[in-house]
Amino acid sequence: MRALLLDERGVRLSDDVPAPTPTRGEVRVRVSKVGICATDLALARGYMDFRGVPGHEFVGVALAGVHRGKRVVGEINAACGGCAECLAGRDRHCPQRTVLGIAGRPGAFAEELVLPERNLHVVPDVVADEAAVFTEPLAAALALREACELVPGTSALVVGDGKLGLLCAHVLHVHGLDVTLVGRHPERAALTGAALRHAGALTNAARGFELAVEASGDPDVLAELVTHVRPRGTLVLKTTSERPSALDLAPIVVHELRLVGSRCGRFAPALELLASGAITVERLIAARYPFADAPRAFEHAAHRGTLKILVDVSP
Repeated sequence: MRALLLDERGVRLSDDVPAPTPTRGEVRVRVSKVGICATDLALARGYMDFRGVPGHEFVGVALAGVHRGKRVVGEINAACGGCAECLAGRDRHCPQRTVLGIAGRPGAFAEELVLPERNLHVVPDVVADEAAVFTEPLAAALALREACELVPGTSALVVGDGKLGLLCAHVLHVHGLDVTLVGRHPERAALTGAALRHAGALTNAARGFELAVEASGDPDVLAELVTHVRPRGTLVLKTTSERPSALDLAPIVVHELRLVGSRCGRFAPALELLASGAITVERLIAARYPFADAPRAFEHAAHRGTLKILVDVSP
């Protein structure tokens, strides 16, 4: 099958990649569209020494199982289902898990992928393919509800006005929080369709926020961000970085800050939010490419400040 590969030869298309073979409980999915995210770009630069087929933001059609013939999206962590973490409902932390297009499982930049059937979710008819591709990052933004209580009226600061930062800011707004967004692109606040305050640079933002969300992917921002959180406030980290962060922990101890890591989220609430129309994601699409131009799509996505790039895998 045709797939996009990341290897020692760079980012390239290949027409002779073996199709993934489902094991018991797994389902083949014919991929329709894929989104390029910051993790894909980091993998292309050599992050985690990745080699293989990347991609985890997708929509496709199930080729077998109970969802056969239906449009589906898929949660990216494929857990064992039987370990202590899985049995406790923490399957995203299963030590035996593989992760679609990231660790141990070929990804979505291919004509077909394979995921456990329990990972698949049917896309509501009212949600278009281009919106469905955003299910994974929107679910990650909605995971803020697991990281902390979202109380209406709470003052919240989101650092990063890229794809994830905009989604996080919009999710907080939908839940009634008073949101300030910081980043390099003030004009982007309007892309969400929500009434967001954009402060420009972090140095321009007020201090004393009850909640701060790091969604920039910049490890150097944390030291400054800590100073914007009020005593006993919460700081949620939503991104990873290829570089380590140097952070003085003393202010966290002195001000009794709550520091929370937050990664993936559940897909069902994200699909419900997309279907409701309460959040709009298509405005975040910067460009669309056919599969034959997937390497060029990666080049475009790597340009600083680029929003979501979609690749159409369908024939």
